[in-house]
Amino acid sequence: MTDGALQSWIGRTEVRSDSILGFPVSAFAATLNRSDEISSARGAELPALWVWLYFLPLAPMSEIGPDGHPRRGGFLPPIALERRMWAGSRCVFHGALKIGDQADRTSTILRIAEKTGKAGPMVFVTVRHEIRSGKGLVFEEEQDIVYVAMPDRPVTPEPVPLPPCDWQETVAVDPVLLFRFSALTFNGHRIHYDRDYATATEKYSGLVVHGPLQALMLFEAARRRMPQRRPARFEFRGIRPLFDKDSLTLNGRSRSDGGMDLFTGTANGATGMQAALHWQPNGSSNG
Repeated sequence: MTDGALQSWIGRTEVRSDSILGFPVSAFAATLNRSDEISSARGAELPALWVWLYFLPLAPMSEIGPDGHPRRGGFLPPIALERRMWAGSRCVFHGALKIGDQADRTSTILRIAEKTGKAGPMVFVTVRHEIRSGKGLVFEEEQDIVYVAMPDRPVTPEPVPLPPCDWQETVAVDPVLLFRFSALTFNGHRIHYDRDYATATEKYSGLVVHGPLQALMLFEAARRRMPQRRPARFEFRGIRPLFDKDSLTLNGRSRSDGGMDLFTGTANGATGMQAALHWQPNGSSNG
């Protein structure tokens, strides 16, 4: 598509409605080995970032593309570049959803930018999501989706060393974990569970660890260390892919403003994702 044709997608919107049911919470808590800590009973508060388990696109099989994603040209523009990735997000928490709530998510295409990088031409699509319940606006997110050309050979980005951190956790990552998260988010992208496709077609060195899974694990690790605080803002961006063969680490350090800088990494100290979590002022509530 020409740049002008792409720009015509800016401003497009779609609305999805969903019931905040308990099963996705129970299933994801089990996936994180936290079933005893997180309630999925009616009226229980949904952990803040777990809104990503809801408002899922339910494309029929007849509309699925070769990569396992829905074919392009519906809400998102039909960009020809083959690789598609969730590059990062900026989230603001205004309130809390509870199990049993009914909620709506309005999505709007904000920006489309064409760039050129080391991997060649790229297109960034920024989508704004707003989630509202009966109490009003609960959650805002600006999500960046990046499209790049399919490489003809494996390309390993230069490692970015992890900075000094205050704490570190090691997380066991295997194909079962990746499959369960794909199933929970109804994400058919084959790079997360189809090793032959991931390595032969998209030229990755293994199964790719989902960006939102890394973000959720960082977010939850930070919240476990500050259980009395409520999140205000959270942002993250991918630095380089992480794979099921990597020994994934979660790392964090305190910020001068009272928040936390967060990073996923590998056993040899390469950064996968960087993030920042900002807390509500003491005594305030976003629920």
